[in-house]
Amino acid sequence: MAGNFILKCAGMFTIKQHCPHADHLMRATQFHHVQLSSMADLKANMLLTMSSVVLTLCLPQVLKNSHLWPLYILISFCLLTICLATYAVMPKLPSPNLPPPDVNSPQFNLLFFGDFTRISQQQFESSMEEIMNDHSRTYGAQVREIYLLGTYLAKKKYRYLRYGYLSFIVGLFAACIGFIIIGLN
Repeated sequence: MAGNFILKCAGMFTIKQHCPHADHLMRATQFHHVQLSSMADLKANMLLTMSSVVLTLCLPQVLKNSHLWPLYILISFCLLTICLATYAVMPKLPSPNLPPPDVNSPQFNLLFFGDFTRISQQQFESSMEEIMNDHSRTYGAQVREIYLLGTYLAKKKYRYLRYGYLSFIVGLFAACIGFIIIGLN
């Protein structure tokens, strides 16, 4: 059975036979993840731009008329949105003071620069050689790369991007409600 994947208890894949369909699956999935990451960066950039424009328009109004408290609400939520959008796209890099990682750890990704830069070039080349000479380990490394990238996208980029959008929307609605209340008085 070409391309059969068997999940073992240790979390490694065993590939019975090299399969072009599996290669295509890996490439397409990884490309899709890269596109999702680019989309998140673009959306964060949109949030940063919108919040900055609103902030730029609100600040002179506050200086002219300091008793417009809905503008303070809007400014606060715009600042929160800017922080969340910035954090969503902030690169994840390990601390330089960490000890060298265990290359066999499930959290270690030999294909991610943030991980492999913490080991020596010789250890990197040796580990890559081992992986590239074994189809199962090659596919296993790609599967790990896809999984770790996907969890990073879900747990960091898209999570904080969602919080940023919610912050911006809540700020707009709260300011609108504030202006309605001021208008009724």
